[in-house]
Amino acid sequence: MNLIHAPTALPDPAFVCKLYDLSARDAARQIASGELRATDYARALLDRAEAIAPFGALLHLDRKQLLSAAAALDAGPRPATGTLPLYGVPLAFKDNIDVSGMPTTAGSPWMADHTPRIHAGVTQRLLDAGALVLGKTNLHEWSQGVTGHNHGFGPSRNPFDAAHITGGSSGGNAALLGLRAAPAAIGTDTGGSVRVPAALCGLVGFRPTVHRWPDDGLVPISPTFDTAGVMARCVDDCVLVDHAVTGSPARLSATPLAGVRLGVPAAYFWEEIDPPVAELARDSVERLRAAGAVLVSCDLAEAGALFQEASMSISLHEILPALAAYFARHGRRFDARALTDAVVSPDVRPLFERLFGETAVTPETYAHAVQVLRPRMQATYHECFTRYGLSALVFPTSPLTAARIGDDVDVMLCGRRVAAFSAYIRNTGPAGMAGLPAVSLPMGLASDGLPAGMELTGAEGTDTALLALALGVEKTLPPAPVAPFVQKLAEGQ
Repeated sequence: MNLIHAPTALPDPAFVCKLYDLSARDAARQIASGELRATDYARALLDRAEAIAPFGALLHLDRKQLLSAAAALDAGPRPATGTLPLYGVPLAFKDNIDVSGMPTTAGSPWMADHTPRIHAGVTQRLLDAGALVLGKTNLHEWSQGVTGHNHGFGPSRNPFDAAHITGGSSGGNAALLGLRAAPAAIGTDTGGSVRVPAALCGLVGFRPTVHRWPDDGLVPISPTFDTAGVMARCVDDCVLVDHAVTGSPARLSATPLAGVRLGVPAAYFWEEIDPPVAELARDSVERLRAAGAVLVSCDLAEAGALFQEASMSISLHEILPALAAYFARHGRRFDARALTDAVVSPDVRPLFERLFGETAVTPETYAHAVQVLRPRMQATYHECFTRYGLSALVFPTSPLTAARIGDDVDVMLCGRRVAAFSAYIRNTGPAGMAGLPAVSLPMGLASDGLPAGMELTGAEGTDTALLALALGVEKTLPPAPVAPFVQKLAEGQ
C-alpha cells in the first residue's frame, strides 16, 4: 500500500471533525462558494485515511497528487453555479475501475504493475464534474467474492467491528465511508458488490440500470450484469453522483410514502432470514406501513429460481472473453492460465479453475441462459411490477450480518452452515441478473450490534424515480448508524 505520511498543519480540531461528516453535496457547495478550501478538506480526508489504514480500505493513496489538485482549485476561479456539481470533492474508486496514472490491480497482486493511461468512462465523467481522486480501494480478488476478504492485500474490515468482514466485493469502499474518510465512493455491482457491503456497513448503495453508466475501463466479470455504482452515507449523495454521471436531475424531492405500493416478495427473498436481520426488517417494514405505504404481497419465486439456475452459467462463460477485451484495451498480453495460477484467495481460485476443460460452461448452456432464462427473468419482474402496480420491491438486502474474518467461506445462516457466496448475494443477485436498478438502505443495527440493509428494487430504467423513493424511505428509517471507532477518532483529534 502506497501511503505517504507527511506532517501537516491542520485547522482547528473541531473544524476538522465537522469536515468528516460533510456530505458530498455540502462539501462541493462549500468549496465552490469559497467557504471551505479544497486543500483543507482533502488534507483532512487524507489524514483520516491514513489513521484507518489497519482497516484495509485503500490499496493506493497519493497524498501529493491529491493536495496538488486541490491547491490548483483553490488558486483558480470559482465555478459558475450548477456547472461542476462535485467541485473539489475527493472520491474513492474501487481498484477495478481505471484511473489514469494509478494502478488498477482488480485486487490481484499479479496485476500490481498495471497502471492505465486512460480513465474509465465513469471516472472521466466524475472528474469532468469537478471531483478529485482520493485513491483506489480494496476489493475481493478479481471481484469474485462477496466478503471483501482479499488474501493478497489483506481483508477490508468492518467499521463496526474490525474482526468482521465488510462484505464485497466493494469492501474497501465500505470501510472508507463507514470511517468517514470519504463522502462517497465508486464501486461495481454484478450481483450485489455495491449493495452487500453497503448493507453490512450501515451505508447506502445504488446500483443503476445496467448500461445506464459507462462500462468502459471496468475490469469485468460479466458484461451482461456488470455496472459501476455509488456508495455513500445518504441517498442524496447517490442522487448527486448519478447526476454527475448521467445528467439526470441534480436534486430530487423525496417521494411521499402515502399510497406508494411496495411489493413484498415473501417466497425466496424473505425466506431464511437470520433472526437478527429478520427482526430489524420486520420493524422497518412496519415503519413503511405507518408512513402510509401500501405493502403488497407478490410472488417472485421464479426470479430466485432463474437466478440460481442461470447466473453462474452467464458470468463464468463471459469472464475470460471480457477480461481479454479489457487487456487488449490496455495493450497487455492476456494469459488466462497464468492469471488463474496467480489467484491467491482460496474462495476465488476454484471459480477460475472451473473455466477450463470439462467444467467450463458450454456455448449451448450459455446461449440458453442468456437468450432464454435471462429474458424470462426480466419478463417475470416486468409482469410483477405491472400486475401489482408497484413502485419498488422491498426485502432485506442480505439475509445475515457480517461474518467474522477467517470464518467467511462458509457461514451460519438460521442455524445451518451454507456457502457465504450464495448466502450474501441470494437477494441481490436476481436484480443484477435482470439488469435492474436497486438501492440498499441502512435499517440500523441488528441485535448482534452489526448493521443490516433493506433493498428497494425498481423496474428497468426507473432509476430517478427509485432514488426519489429511496429519499422518502430513508426518512422513515432510523438514522444511519455511526461506527464506534469514528467517535474514538473524534475524541483523539
